[in-house]
Amino acid sequence: MLSEGFITSIRAQPKSANTAIAKDVGIHLHTLYPTPKIESTLKKSSTPVNSLAANSTHIFAAQADKAVVHVYSRERGNHEALVSFPERLHSLTLVGDGIVALGTAEGRVILWEVYTGRQISTPAAHLQAISCLVADQTHLITGSEDSNVNVWSIPKLLSLTSSETHEPLRTLSNHRAAITSLALGHSSTSTNICVSASRDNTCIVWNHQSGTLLRTFLLPTTPLCLALDPCDRAVYVGFEDGSLQLLEFTTAAAVLNPLYDTRLQDTPVQVTLPPWTASFNPGACNCLGLSHDGTTLLSGHASGKVARWDTGLRAISGGEVVDLNAPVTNLIMLSPFSESKKIKAITIMKPKLGEGDYILAAQFTGRATREQNQFDRILQGPGFPADVLERAIASFATPSL
Repeated sequence: MLSEGFITSIRAQPKSANTAIAKDVGIHLHTLYPTPKIESTLKKSSTPVNSLAANSTHIFAAQADKAVVHVYSRERGNHEALVSFPERLHSLTLVGDGIVALGTAEGRVILWEVYTGRQISTPAAHLQAISCLVADQTHLITGSEDSNVNVWSIPKLLSLTSSETHEPLRTLSNHRAAITSLALGHSSTSTNICVSASRDNTCIVWNHQSGTLLRTFLLPTTPLCLALDPCDRAVYVGFEDGSLQLLEFTTAAAVLNPLYDTRLQDTPVQVTLPPWTASFNPGACNCLGLSHDGTTLLSGHASGKVARWDTGLRAISGGEVVDLNAPVTNLIMLSPFSESKKIKAITIMKPKLGEGDYILAAQFTGRATREQNQFDRILQGPGFPADVLERAIASFATPSL
């Protein structure tokens, strides 16, 4: 059986001393299957909502009301670095495996390349703090307390040659109150979707690459967090009153995806189905996590409890998974499948202010083969060998067939 796990973080001190959870622990690494349990803990961290990210080697935790990110090594299980930034941080996410995107209290985006230490900062494109961020390899999407959602081009932000001022590609401005959560679809095509939740009690589905509004859901109460189905067929919403709701985009009888029916895009959908509620009082639902097959949903609550839900039965299945005795603010599901990476960070490079030379600090993974001998020779030498340069130059003079 595959082992599936998740990471949680909390904010503030424990509510009572009568608990098995240590006082100074802020991040917990859990096993979900086959048996739920806490595998390890990391200390000295207090993270707000939407401020935790993890890759295969490190965990990044923005600290509440501070301009600081704590970096933890997953391989060594310790606190590796404290990284300071020029502004207080409100949110954090990963772009791929080696770039940390941060949202600041002033409405700026900061990109930090952990392999080189390069730091890119945008102007204050939002009027208020950035409350949440999501990203894939081509787009970064930021949601703010000013009610707007901005879409950014990651290649443009990372360009070494462009001298233009960094600006978002477009602004999605249909919400009327603070953005609380964003969720990005799993497609790599131009029809990928983004879902935004707001304190105006609405949830909107977008084609963020074109700026098209696909569907608006009118919710019974304030949504705080989102989790998209692995096939982008539905989104799960966690509410301020502790309940959950499933919003389905498709129906069994639909031949085409109703999201792209232009006749329905201007008509808001009033959600009338009863929400999912726990038998105990969990407090506000701050974060959600969905298993890789979409059958199990985890919810982290202000009471410190993490609950497990069966998405097929649309009901609580395993009850309380763990009680962390302090508000659970972030929950990250870990894939049960190992990812093949060509490089990995052994230690992160702290951000460098200003332009200059950058050194890539990373370790190649896997074993060298005979086919890589020429690459090894180039990599280990002080520069490009003369014969390699000669062949490259000669290739420009060769007519194409």
